[in-house]
Amino acid sequence: MPRVLHTAQALVDVVVEVPALPERGSNVNATRESRYAGGAVNVLVAAARSGATAVHGGAYGTGPRADLILETLAAEGVAVADLPVPDADTGTCLVLVESSAERTFVTTFGAERRVSAESFARLEPQAGDLVCVSGYSLFEPTRDPLLDFLESLPEDVDVVLDPGAPFAQFPRALQDRVLACTSVWTSNADEARATTGLDSLQDTPAALRRRIGRRGAVIVRDGAEGCIVFHHGRGTRIPGFPQTPIDTNGAGDTHTGVLLAERALGADWESAATRANAAAAIKVTRRGPATAPTRAEVDEFLS
Repeated sequence: MPRVLHTAQALVDVVVEVPALPERGSNVNATRESRYAGGAVNVLVAAARSGATAVHGGAYGTGPRADLILETLAAEGVAVADLPVPDADTGTCLVLVESSAERTFVTTFGAERRVSAESFARLEPQAGDLVCVSGYSLFEPTRDPLLDFLESLPEDVDVVLDPGAPFAQFPRALQDRVLACTSVWTSNADEARATTGLDSLQDTPAALRRRIGRRGAVIVRDGAEGCIVFHHGRGTRIPGFPQTPIDTNGAGDTHTGVLLAERALGADWESAATRANAAAAIKVTRRGPATAPTRAEVDEFLS
């Protein structure tokens, strides 16, 4: 069975719930604080709970934050491919969640940025595997080792790019280099519009597909409206399942993890996207990033 492999950073999310972001220089009182394993962990947990074999290939440290990440992955049966960084702990991401469920991030770097092409290679990708890449890994010092690794992969390994907000701001030459390795694009609507420069969401998947170097598919998420799946020259809108959200942090990661798990298990893109939409709808009703539903919960929801 193909596996879901992730190259991005596993971080500890420090989630602080606030009524709204304060004005610059002012103060706000938080209503709740929680700590979770996050980042790449969100995608891996979602994939594992849907029944796929999932492996984390990013770096991790030695310390209490790294321990939380390893405990979370182990509890879900997710393996780790790399060796621990001996003299540093994993970094954090401060997540400010407003009462509207909107979130704002402040990230610190730690052991998760100390990677090499050789450490990524410990994932040992095989034909059919889905290798996940985050646009947040395209900052130094992770950028060059990641590119070296991606450009060494055989064509029968699928590279899945989740561009994140930064991708559209990178130089065109860097974008093209990454997209030349990419088989699958999965992003939200804002990221698709920013990268293509197009206002019409319907036009973005075809424009993105033209820039992808390998055979592939483009998936553009549109919040509660669902997503658009574009492959073989045509796009299909897959309806969503609107919910009243309490925390959107990790919803996109849940969608990606379930989408890729279904593909690894043999589903077509449209069926995989339907289950991913359902999983994301369930996730936004739960606090915390790595709170994807199980396969049975998605089955029950869809029934």
